[in-house]
Amino acid sequence: MNEKIDKLMKELTLEEKASLCSGKDFWNLEGIDRLNIPSIMVTDGPHGLRKQAGSGDHVGLGDSVPATCFPTAVALASSWDRNLLEEVGVALGEECLQEKVSVLLGPGINIKRNPLCGRNFEYFSEDPYIAGELAASLINGVQSKGIGTSLKHFAANNQEFCRMTIDTVVDERTLRELYLGGFEKAVKQSQPWTVMNAYNQINGEFCSESKTLLTNILKEEWGHEGLVVTDWGATNDRVEGIKAGEELEMPGNGGINDRRIVAAVKSGDLDESVLDLRVRRILELILKAEPVLSDEYSYSEDEHHNLAVNVAEQSIVLLKNENNRLPLKKKGMIGIIGDFAENPRYQGAGSSMIKPTKLDSALKAFENAAGNDFTVKYAKGFNTKMDIIEDHLIKEAVTLASQSDQTVIFAGLPPAFESEGFDRKHMSLPQNQLKLIDAVLAVDSKAVVVLSNGSPIELPFIDRCEAIVESYLSGQGGGTAVKNVLLGEVNPSGKIAETFPRELKDVPSNRYFPGSTKQVLYKEGLYVGYRYFDRADKEVLFPFGHGLSYTSFSYSDIRLPKKKIGDNETINVSCKVKNTGSRTGKEIVQLYVRDVESTVYRPEKELKGFEKVELAAGEEKEITFVLDRRSFAFYDTVSRVWQVEPGEFEILIGASSRDIKLRESLSVESDYTAVESDADRIYREVVYNIENISNRDFEKLLGTPVPQESPITPYHRNSTIADISRTFIGRQMKKQIAKNFTQSFGEMDDSTRLMVESMVNEMPLRSLAMMGGDKFTENMLEGLLLMTNGKLFRGLLLFLKK
Repeated sequence: MNEKIDKLMKELTLEEKASLCSGKDFWNLEGIDRLNIPSIMVTDGPHGLRKQAGSGDHVGLGDSVPATCFPTAVALASSWDRNLLEEVGVALGEECLQEKVSVLLGPGINIKRNPLCGRNFEYFSEDPYIAGELAASLINGVQSKGIGTSLKHFAANNQEFCRMTIDTVVDERTLRELYLGGFEKAVKQSQPWTVMNAYNQINGEFCSESKTLLTNILKEEWGHEGLVVTDWGATNDRVEGIKAGEELEMPGNGGINDRRIVAAVKSGDLDESVLDLRVRRILELILKAEPVLSDEYSYSEDEHHNLAVNVAEQSIVLLKNENNRLPLKKKGMIGIIGDFAENPRYQGAGSSMIKPTKLDSALKAFENAAGNDFTVKYAKGFNTKMDIIEDHLIKEAVTLASQSDQTVIFAGLPPAFESEGFDRKHMSLPQNQLKLIDAVLAVDSKAVVVLSNGSPIELPFIDRCEAIVESYLSGQGGGTAVKNVLLGEVNPSGKIAETFPRELKDVPSNRYFPGSTKQVLYKEGLYVGYRYFDRADKEVLFPFGHGLSYTSFSYSDIRLPKKKIGDNETINVSCKVKNTGSRTGKEIVQLYVRDVESTVYRPEKELKGFEKVELAAGEEKEITFVLDRRSFAFYDTVSRVWQVEPGEFEILIGASSRDIKLRESLSVESDYTAVESDADRIYREVVYNIENISNRDFEKLLGTPVPQESPITPYHRNSTIADISRTFIGRQMKKQIAKNFTQSFGEMDDSTRLMVESMVNEMPLRSLAMMGGDKFTENMLEGLLLMTNGKLFRGLLLFLKK
């Protein structure tokens, strides 16, 4: 391949090199016909193939080709099953082969800093270790078929609010350990063909222009061999992006930035050798993808649907099961209540929306299973399309519950409550569902609640409900999978990869999320998810790693071959797990490491290993984990490397972060001497007053003064539509843009409307010129800025000039 690329590089003109650095259109890379360089297609994922049919609308709101909709990342993560994720990846690769798609845009690996992030359903976890492990497995599966992936969104993109311009202010240690940790693991273990840079800024610098992020860390330190592609429309300054290490801009820009690249090379602002490095990586991607494009391939829709059902079964979490309420007995009448039983919420809203090849509803699955042993009746209970309490629906549901031998309520978050493009405002279920649940539990205290949601929710009824099942957004086979778990045909084995707090106010980032329109301060530092809740010993609804089974397990015989190691040694840790129940089941064994006495502030414990093991009734197996230097290390911001402080560590093995079954001590020797900083002293105490961190204390952690927010005026290229709406001209522009969106999308449901409203409000003005083509030119943008900044006549002349 290198010889071919060397030959192509010699033959490419400067203009052709520049053209290769941006898309041909929305989904296709540029090709060069005279040199037989093909144009390849990329398309959205990550839990299914979203290839737009025809022209499409490119946001996931219109038609796309049918594809298997697997469970979303939040559900996949609750399987804790590397092999299963790889199997899903293989299936996704096969569907890409059929549709001639060269790169699937996923997986998403951003940390769940706050449960309100509207896109949490598309991310794995609050923990970088499991996120990185599962992402690597999925990537390896896809790429085993000769199809590329795009690990996203790099980095610290943990909210939807103002995501295209927000400045994430975060200290270096937190960035390294939490927000880059999963990316590092996935890059080193799977080498994704592409990494997608995020829209946002980090500490005042756009991710698309950060040489530290894109070159120093990603390419040089981690050894990434692929290319960096922008999120769609994430380019700020294209030439600076090229310098920083950003190869490919998507979508196409109508040649605007191509001309800027050429001009920068000719003026000496951009060294052509730097451009050549970027072009080489683009050619490598195209040539890697080329071999499979000529092959005809077709996959079995039935086989992939069956896989989707199996994956959903392995991902469902039994959160609560008092008095062995589940599984249901296959006798009498089972009352099925809730609109989600008939009209499932099986995927998230936004760019990842899949047109499924099939769709199983829980109601239909139960009806198909019913017969001589049991019957099924259904009551809608509520309408998912509107949060309006309809008394007649509740009355019908209560009547059914009072007549049923067993009752199951299907509840959750409708698309209008969580979606790409906007964040949630609260953690509550819709009021019409809460009213329904209260009414049904009043007549049947044993009613089971099944949840469909993409992120944790508050459960005010938890003490009055014996059994709760979390199905998350379980894909097109979720209805059948839930039925199988409820009836005991499948033993639930999922565990949540995030913490369920009791209330929103308990979340450590609550006071700091989502920040202002310009800036968000990550004041909580490392205290995210269980790293906070376990350190603060704060009560939660369900701890990280929690999940029940229809059988039981015992843990024993933790063993370490020695009690002291050097910091550069590896050590095997083993234990035995036994199925002490009466049926086959799977247990997820989790290993955490605790630094007993640390000079620097650290979480109470951190996940450093996990294994999912299947055991027949009475069977016992030995599980072995391998710990290395990084299992004990923290990122030292003085030396800028990972360091291990010598001393005693506890190895903790358990069924969740709060259910530790075994523990053993290990001494680790190291030459490193840690020095306690003011930030360490402050943040040891901050954990007990997390909602009141002052800027002064945060600055100790940050190492610099908290940056001043950029002023709204004068308006500039990165001002948003909402910003300029303070002016008459800006309001007229906003109306016109909103009108164009409405015409493009046609009739919209609530989630789509909210997403479009957010897109319009939070769009930076530079995007108008970058993606506007002939309809909105650079002259028009400059004219608009002049007008909104009070220079009406000059601005109008330039605007009309086009």
